[in-house]
Amino acid sequence: MSKVKSTMINDTILHKGMRKRLVEEIASKGISDPQVLKAIGKIPRHLFMESSFVKFAYQDKAFPIGAGQTISQPYTVAFQTQLLQVKQHSKILEIGTGSGYQAAVLIEMGAQVYTIERQRELFLKTQQFLPQLGYHPRFFFGDGYKGLPTYGPFDGIVITAGAPFIPEDLKMQLKIGGRMVIPVGQGDHQIMTLIERKAENSFEETTFGNFAFVPLLKGTN
Repeated sequence: MSKVKSTMINDTILHKGMRKRLVEEIASKGISDPQVLKAIGKIPRHLFMESSFVKFAYQDKAFPIGAGQTISQPYTVAFQTQLLQVKQHSKILEIGTGSGYQAAVLIEMGAQVYTIERQRELFLKTQQFLPQLGYHPRFFFGDGYKGLPTYGPFDGIVITAGAPFIPEDLKMQLKIGGRMVIPVGQGDHQIMTLIERKAENSFEETTFGNFAFVPLLKGTN
């Protein structure tokens, strides 16, 4: 069942038609998880964007959201989410709340979402906005490199910014059998990396090609 409160949002037949075409586009690019596609098809992405970009909301592109951050390309959100293999009641940690769109996708899929944001402006804005759409992750203001050790371990961890290295603190917050999806690298492009925790001190890494993210910064702002 969709979490979106239809009574308070401007979500028209036109918007729904554009979302349907977006879902078809990302499916043609290789996204096959039906639950991911269903979530992308339900969430009114245009409400997550600044008014000047609303008409572009259902293009498969990233757009600025303020504080030097972006709302990720829908294909990228779908790709990372598909790698997580989200199940009902999966406990997911998101590093980089941003606009809240990724968190909304995860919640639509039935996940219990813990999300951390280092930019106070975005943290306050999204903390107020997401519940208006019926999405209620647990919000935290803090340094994403440190994660949330007191709330772990997690079934999945998704990092929505490019990290120059894989933070050891985050790896250790995965459950055994858990999966972390993180873009790794410096510069304009990063390599999407899946880390699976096989045992207490055993991790397996798989890479999936180049993506472009804003950098994952330390501390808070």
